[in-house]
Amino acid sequence: MKGLILSGGHGTRLRPLTYSQQKQLIPVANKPVLFYAIEDMIEAGITQIGIITGPNREQVIETVKSRDWDAEITFIHQGDPKGIAHAVKVAREFLGNDDFVVYLGDNILKEGIVDHLDHFMMSDFDASILLCEVPNPQQFGVAELNDDGTIKRLVEKPKVPPSNLALVGIYFFKPIIHKAIDHLKPSWRGELEITEAIQWLIDHGYRVGWTKVTGWWKDTGKPEDIIDVNRLILDDLKTNIKSEIKGRIVGRVVIEEGVEIDENTTIKGPVVIGKNTKIRNSYIGPYTSIGNGCVIENTEVEDSIIMDGTTIINGGRLLESLIGRDVKIIKEESHPKGKKFVIGDHSRVFV
Repeated sequence: MKGLILSGGHGTRLRPLTYSQQKQLIPVANKPVLFYAIEDMIEAGITQIGIITGPNREQVIETVKSRDWDAEITFIHQGDPKGIAHAVKVAREFLGNDDFVVYLGDNILKEGIVDHLDHFMMSDFDASILLCEVPNPQQFGVAELNDDGTIKRLVEKPKVPPSNLALVGIYFFKPIIHKAIDHLKPSWRGELEITEAIQWLIDHGYRVGWTKVTGWWKDTGKPEDIIDVNRLILDDLKTNIKSEIKGRIVGRVVIEEGVEIDENTTIKGPVVIGKNTKIRNSYIGPYTSIGNGCVIENTEVEDSIIMDGTTIINGGRLLESLIGRDVKIIKEESHPKGKKFVIGDHSRVFV
């Protein structure tokens, strides 16, 4: 069994953050989203992992290589994103004739994939997909089931959904999927669609199974999704304090080495604070992740993600914010009063 993780694409829904960094590298609880997929595969015993790269290839490679993994990782360049099935096609040499799992690198699954992989390995399915009940199935690919519970067809973002079972971005395949992909033509989006390849298997008599996600699942495609999954992960936080702290600590926190928190600061967990960050005369409230090397002064932050190297001084009260790397938010007490912005394309500013 091999693993294939997709870490390409342009991440247009996360701009302007994704102008300068790959979307799968955005941190959740101070860890790149991509790392959760790698860890899930290693937990499931998969030690040969291919990572599909796209526009920010070198950035992905450098980030993944910054950690020692209990797996052999191969980087496979896709170039322009032309669909999940196209990524599988590009990885054909790496995959060989082995069974494999495809994992979209911007997905996070609370329960991991161990049970789902075991189900696939113990069955005679040619493919198996993960399904999750969602309140808004019209926004996803959806599975329509037969009366006996087998999959009848897959429908992409239906106006009238045949069920509330959305396709999770994790798929298990036997090598026959390559034959299905060879029969595909680009969709209206100009992509080779993995759902069409799976439908080809169904239509030609191959067995396609499914398992149901019992915990939470998040596709981190939009800022609000990233904030939400940060909350979910921090809910399981266990206290680990590696610095001497002068301020007041309430609840569960992770505080890394070299952190300075003065006596006029309150940290109310769950909160994670990265290495060498300095916090003075501030309040850091629940569900906040602060990266490495940040400076926060005279500011209240809650329910937010602040990435490495950011400075916030006299920032007022920040809620549900997603703030990128090396950002400076500084309110100067001077006249004339006014606001000064340097803002990239597709930004959103709430003042």
